[in-house]
Amino acid sequence: MSSPQDDASKDELAGTEQPFVSHLMELRDRLIRALLAVGVAFGVLCLYPGPGGLFDLLAVPLVSHLPQGSSMIATNVLSPFLVPLKITLLAAFLVALPVVLYQVWAFVAPGLYSHEKRLVLPLVVSSTLLFFAGVAFCYFVVFAKVFTFIQSFAPKSITAAPDIEAYLGFVMNMFIAFGAAFEVPVVVVVLARMGLVTVEQLKQFRGYFIVIAFVIAAVITPPDIVSQLALAIPMCILYEVGIWASTAFARYSRAPDADPAENGQGPAA
Repeated sequence: MSSPQDDASKDELAGTEQPFVSHLMELRDRLIRALLAVGVAFGVLCLYPGPGGLFDLLAVPLVSHLPQGSSMIATNVLSPFLVPLKITLLAAFLVALPVVLYQVWAFVAPGLYSHEKRLVLPLVVSSTLLFFAGVAFCYFVVFAKVFTFIQSFAPKSITAAPDIEAYLGFVMNMFIAFGAAFEVPVVVVVLARMGLVTVEQLKQFRGYFIVIAFVIAAVITPPDIVSQLALAIPMCILYEVGIWASTAFARYSRAPDADPAENGQGPAA
């Protein structure tokens, strides 16, 4: 015969199993939809322009700066097949990224307050656009300057023939570095909105951030001054954008009953 304590314990746990299972089922459905979006994008890109066409497009900044008659090489037997497929999969993920982020947003949104939703959705959109902007800036601006600078130092006795796997690794590292660097405003806004720092502290930290930006650029970019400046200078500019945006977001996403002083805005006029 069960005791009253056992009955009370069962009553406390009676409503917890089903919501937890329903959350897991919703998470599963969201993941499936995100994977389907990536799969559809991958299939479309395989049809047009195709893995080979995507690799040729990605290789344009380097091939256009190679000496006349030079081309890229593959030192691995499977590289001509695997490397274009990897690039196609990466491109498919980038194309489907808005759908993936929407699934993340749809999963977490029901648990947020209305003022939190006003903060999260703009951050999701802006972080996506900023990442794309960083990748585009790297491809269209930085690569041309870096490869021109490198080829200008190459001895005449050396014929450049880069390996496609090494080039893919280089491109991936640069895309991630510049995409992540362009997320500086989002990081600044989140830190300020969480109350970890104030706008005044961010302004006072400006000089230190400039030093940090140049150190980061020196570590994660090739050892040439062009790519280092191309990464550090945008980071410094985006830090200023983040300071401005953190002030605007603090007002926009403040709870209805929150004190303006809690968001670093000071007392209302």
